[in-house]
Amino acid sequence: MSTFLFDDIVFGPVNSRRFGVSLGINLLPVGYKFCTFNCIYCECGWTFKENSKKHPLPKREEIFRRLNEVLGNIKVQDTPPDNITFAGNGEPTIHPQFAEIIDDTIQLRDKYFPAAEITVLSNSTILHKKPVFDALNKIENNVLKLDTVNEEAFQLINLPYSNTSLQTIIDNIKRFNGNQVIQTLFIRGKYGDKVIDNTTDGEINSWLKVLKEIEPKYVMIYPIDRDTPVSGLKKIPKNELDKIAERVEAIGIKTKTYY
Repeated sequence: MSTFLFDDIVFGPVNSRRFGVSLGINLLPVGYKFCTFNCIYCECGWTFKENSKKHPLPKREEIFRRLNEVLGNIKVQDTPPDNITFAGNGEPTIHPQFAEIIDDTIQLRDKYFPAAEITVLSNSTILHKKPVFDALNKIENNVLKLDTVNEEAFQLINLPYSNTSLQTIIDNIKRFNGNQVIQTLFIRGKYGDKVIDNTTDGEINSWLKVLKEIEPKYVMIYPIDRDTPVSGLKKIPKNELDKIAERVEAIGIKTKTYY
């Protein structure tokens, strides 16, 4: 199925189902996906590492200049964003100057829109790097992916390029001591001859146990919302997502559900 990629460093503001009026920042190559995962549901499509050297990352100075320009224009228009969100064409923490870019963004946010929050959507694979970990601890919304706590399901759903084990990812997520948000996308379907379903009782029970150990600020629950690179994946209906959310709330963790 068709997917899409962002064609600029800074995009929006857009109305986000999760973050209100959101100004997006893409630290990855324009028009090319660059990620440590190859998730079967990714709206950006497949990750092709073979051609990555042909698609350089934007430089820190370029990102600063572009963000300063866009925020200045928005200030004149008096349309303040609720969020400055790092998302884009893959995993934002891949950028070698991610920590410095976060500091730049905090500086510009405080200059133009001090009430806006800074959000990073991460797949949690580079938390072992101290500069990345420390940078994520500085922002308001440190949103970390955890679609499953089952290693086999993790390999099928997220198709990691990294050798990092799921348990290592979970251990690193715990190190934030509550200064994190967990995002989990629920799907079912098939990939090749393998059945994909992270909504089973076994999956949910194991996931809830790990959530209790993590004790995040809250959990984001959502289904696929756009086209995916693998055909035949099914969107989980609202009533099922609500039941999962109720189980999270029952263990004392706040939940936000998006449909």
